[in-house]
Amino acid sequence: MLDETTDRPRLTAKGARTRARIVEAAAAVIHERGVAGATLEDVKVAAEVSGSQLYHYFPDKNALVQAVIDYQADTIVERNTHVLGSANGVEAWRDMVIAAARRTQAIGGCQLGSLGGQLAESDPEARALIAAGFDRWAAAISEGLATLHADGKLPPDSDPDDLATTLLATLQGGLLLAQVQRDIRPFETAVNTVLDLMIGR
Repeated sequence: MLDETTDRPRLTAKGARTRARIVEAAAAVIHERGVAGATLEDVKVAAEVSGSQLYHYFPDKNALVQAVIDYQADTIVERNTHVLGSANGVEAWRDMVIAAARRTQAIGGCQLGSLGGQLAESDPEARALIAAGFDRWAAAISEGLATLHADGKLPPDSDPDDLATTLLATLQGGLLLAQVQRDIRPFETAVNTVLDLMIGR
């Protein structure tokens, strides 16, 4: 049976779990070592699969990298969905992103943004996938902000889409500063300041 969206054979439950394990392991290896520094052998070892299993799901490194881009985007969007629209949405979102930066000390930067920095100029297909991931991320933020706006918790003349873009740009710039300075204070400062200015916490 074929998957109508991909024209590839639909995976069994066991196959889907194996593929997911490979992608999750690849995401960790690539985030740690970069796309150029991560090898399929590294991924095979990290995922605890055989070479034949790896190539069954991913015929080459490009296919695996594309799956990692989708995985990182899916993970980020899932984390952001509904957080901003909750009762204490802004504070909950702020706490979430700062806790994540503290947990990693911003090493490796943003899981999606770092891929953009590595691939945007050399791989048009990857760049398009990363751009789509950012669009989904911005939409998740905007959806939460729209709920807050409708509840009167944002300035009446504010635009949730514009605010989402601003927050996303703040995250990316703040994480880059934190990554190169090995200090998350620039990230915390950027997030707190932009929330104070545009939302009036």
